[in-house]
Amino acid sequence: MKRPATVYLIPSFLDEEGMDALPAYILQAVKEAEVFFVENERSARRFLKKIWREMDIDSYRWFVIHKAEAEVKLEFLQQIKEGKKIAILSEAGCPGIADPGQMLVAAAQDAGAVIKPLVGPNSILLALMASGMNGQHFQFHGYLPIDSAERGRRIRELEINSRRDGSSQIFIETPYRNMSLLESLLKNGAPDTRLCIAVNLTGKSESVLTKTIDSWRKTVPEINKQPTIFILQAS
Repeated sequence: MKRPATVYLIPSFLDEEGMDALPAYILQAVKEAEVFFVENERSARRFLKKIWREMDIDSYRWFVIHKAEAEVKLEFLQQIKEGKKIAILSEAGCPGIADPGQMLVAAAQDAGAVIKPLVGPNSILLALMASGMNGQHFQFHGYLPIDSAERGRRIRELEINSRRDGSSQIFIETPYRNMSLLESLLKNGAPDTRLCIAVNLTGKSESVLTKTIDSWRKTVPEINKQPTIFILQAS
């Protein structure tokens, strides 16, 4: 009887200086994998060489999740049909969490593959843990609108939701638009709303600070082009 396919969900570092945040057992999964589905092949190869210097990178098959997604999904299902040991590797953090790998994990579930999620750093959870905000009830919203007027309305909606049920509202932004988002938060947020800004998690310059909007207005941090998680909780 043919063995069922195994899909390893392999976390990557959040910051290149934070390799020690990755557990050692990831290496065993990498060594068992036969084919890799990755968010970015170049950075994935570099990461794997960091954790396994002797790895013969070119002896594996590589598929980029973002390119021709329908065709990649068909190839993924074929690898499952053949009973392969497949690795899904995120660009940063954990596959399937705010990550395009979720599409393949859903396909693997439908196909009856064995799925092995591996422990690793996740910026959303790390920020929430250190924020001092509600870890019992929280929502992750991904990216807020780019348009300033729409973004302002969305921020006010998040405050209403948070104030109603005491929840933490978590969101992110493309690093080069961080300051624009922060400006909107300081403009539209209520003075007593608490805002956590978590920057460069697991890196040497890591910073996780929670202050009221009013306090942030007095000392606006410089977070341009730095990976950041934002968490809002209204009073």
